Amino acid sequence: MMGLFKKKEKKESSASGEEYRAFAAGFLPEELNILAVTGASGFNGGRAGGDQLWTAGVELTAWMEEDSPDIHQGRFQLTSKVDEKLLDYLRQRVPRDFIIQCKARLSKDGTRLLLLDLPKPGFDPDLKAILQEQKKPVTFEAEGLGVFVLNRSVDWFETELLWLDHPVQLAFDQSGDRESCLTAARTLAGSQEEWDRRIRVYAAQELLTLANEWADNDGEDEDAVPITKEQFMERMELESIQVQADGGFDFWFADGDLFYGHAIRVSGNLEQGPEEAQMEG
Repeated sequence: MMGLFKKKEKKESSASGEEYRAFAAGFLPEELNILAVTGASGFNGGRAGGDQLWTAGVELTAWMEEDSPDIHQGRFQLTSKVDEKLLDYLRQRVPRDFIIQCKARLSKDGTRLLLLDLPKPGFDPDLKAILQEQKKPVTFEAEGLGVFVLNRSVDWFETELLWLDHPVQLAFDQSGDRESCLTAARTLAGSQEEWDRRIRVYAAQELLTLANEWADNDGEDEDAVPITKEQFMERMELESIQVQADGGFDFWFADGDLFYGHAIRVSGNLEQGPEEAQMEG
């Protein structure tokens, strides 16, 4: 396989070798020596059922060949197929918001780069200027809602909102229409008592039976006192609200030990109200 694996593993199974070769087939054969700027998140990985290797990747915001002055800016992915040990190594050794140097092959569509060796720190004055600019805070103030700050790791604008005198996080995706998202947020914030009651009533209606099943320990405790609807609603602790440009929303609650620490998410929209309640995590 590639040099990246040879440094970590002396032997590889034929199955993992096939996985890597199939993955690498989507990239051009030319090997490039590159310098690159990593984004706001480090290396992450996922593995489909039956696969031996993880698909690992880190966002790049800019990259260039070492022997070329041309800088490619945008959103790119530095990626590879790796084992769990190598994934842990990459997570530890490739920081976010950093300049790295490595060998890579460009994908046929130009959006991804196949990692060929272990990245190491790199430097270029033009890339450093790009890095310094991307690390600057992005904020704006919205009347009645507060100052929003861009969380680059998830691409959300976030602020702290007082909801019935308790601070909660208010967020929306930066790719959505900003004014529409703010309109949805103001609609919710302008009728907090009404929306809070509707959300909690709906969650209790949908999840109370499940909560009592959990509390009953699968029927082993015959003396268990059922949780009431009001108790369910009181134990829900609102933590965050996410709004969408189309009027959709997600209310996220800590469960107050109703589900042993799992979150509760209630989704819906401004026109129809709450439409779905789930235990998450």
